Amino acid sequence: MAWALKLPLADEVIESGLVQDFDASLSGIGQELGAGAYSMSDVLALPIFKQEESSLPPENENKILPFQYVLCAATSPAVKLHDETLTYLNQGQSYEIRMLDNRKIGELPEINGKLVKSIFRVVFHDRRLQYTEHQQLEGWRWNRPGDRILDIDIPMSVGIIDPRANPTQLNTVEFLWDPSKRTSVFIQVHCISTEFTMRKHGGEKGVPFRVQIDTFKENENGEYTEHLHSASCQIKVFKPKGADRKQKTDREKMEKRTPHEKEKYQPSYETTILTECSPWPEITYVNNSPSPGFNSSHSSFSIGEGNGSPNHQPEPPPPIADVSHTSELMLVNLLPTSTPQEAQQWLHRNRFSTFSRLFRNFSGADLLKLTREDVIQICGPADGIRLFNALKGRMVRPRLTIYVCQESQQLRDLQQKHEDGDTVTSTFFVYHAIYLEELTAVELTEKLAQLFSISSQQISQIYKQGPTGIHVLISDEMIQNFQDESCFVLDTMKAETNDSYHIILK
Repeated sequence: MAWALKLPLADEVIESGLVQDFDASLSGIGQELGAGAYSMSDVLALPIFKQEESSLPPENENKILPFQYVLCAATSPAVKLHDETLTYLNQGQSYEIRMLDNRKIGELPEINGKLVKSIFRVVFHDRRLQYTEHQQLEGWRWNRPGDRILDIDIPMSVGIIDPRANPTQLNTVEFLWDPSKRTSVFIQVHCISTEFTMRKHGGEKGVPFRVQIDTFKENENGEYTEHLHSASCQIKVFKPKGADRKQKTDREKMEKRTPHEKEKYQPSYETTILTECSPWPEITYVNNSPSPGFNSSHSSFSIGEGNGSPNHQPEPPPPIADVSHTSELMLVNLLPTSTPQEAQQWLHRNRFSTFSRLFRNFSGADLLKLTREDVIQICGPADGIRLFNALKGRMVRPRLTIYVCQESQQLRDLQQKHEDGDTVTSTFFVYHAIYLEELTAVELTEKLAQLFSISSQQISQIYKQGPTGIHVLISDEMIQNFQDESCFVLDTMKAETNDSYHIILK
């Protein structure tokens, strides 16, 4: 059977060639990484191991996009070929983003001559931080009261209409623009990447952010809800001038690499092209009322309360109970016994809806325990002072307060007893407070009419008793010279001509 093990010459040649080809293919594995330089991170960087998968369908890869957004800042040279570009920004510095109309002739004719709306966001690139975005941004708000994460430099921007920044969404701005006209918006990012690192001992590697732009057109109802295009890019934010130093460091590192190693990295481009992405998840685009800051002819969606991430959608406000079944005191003052739901209703009635999600678990007692400093730190100076005054039931102090008492019964009874020789005991006089804001005779007339439960037209004239008992006609100037908290005794006299009365202040 030994003859069966022998192969023909042709078969031996084929087998030898296959073995050599297989050995050659194996010998090439790992040579690119170099001896001793093998790194699992390099393997994981290959496209087949990418964790971030594009949510766009393959057929969209070669299509011409209707818009293009260009961030005027250089990309980092230390980014590998198959990775997304990375751009370094300085904290608080204005950077231009050019809004370019990239439509072909006849594409999207429905927006010709019309405005579109773009929403800018700075969000987390790291998926781990996206899941805790709301808590991260709320923590930043506590540490930086009154500051915003994203702002528009309006004086430097060109072609933007009605820019708006929602006070409850620190990382979002929006505006209208005309695609047929030159439009450039300058943005400022005020947070730095190291503010969201787990450990802060110095020298930490900052977390990357994303700048995302979503553009919408008007629907039939004039609301900007129909999505047109979305694009984003990856950024890192450093303290002032830190981005320039980081860019220089990356460039010097690349210069030290060999030509073979440089082939694995992208070149640095002078500008950053935002790449197409999925629209930011948002479920509260439509609102029955127009957004504040926009003209009624360009009403837009209302931004959801809180800084939502894909897994933290805004919650609808609680239903407001029928006022007829609610204590009138609850409409003005929040009670310590109020439940969290009643506290939410109080916030909505008193125009604090933007903070309802933030205080969704607070009862009346919890809100009333907050100090003035606490409320200002949470809500910012303007809304914080207003909310604190509302919680404490503080009313605006009137410009002038006077106290009046009717003479008719008390003083005349007292005089009659004195004339009859009876012993005069101490009499309790009741005064009524009148609060004046406009300091006019008309206002005083209306307040006295309310006191007497009559119409203001039934008061003919108001006099003030002067020296030697003369009657001086009350004027605006005289009221303006009244001393605060002055006391007067009112006497009424029937007018001669009609059913009206004269009132004398003594």
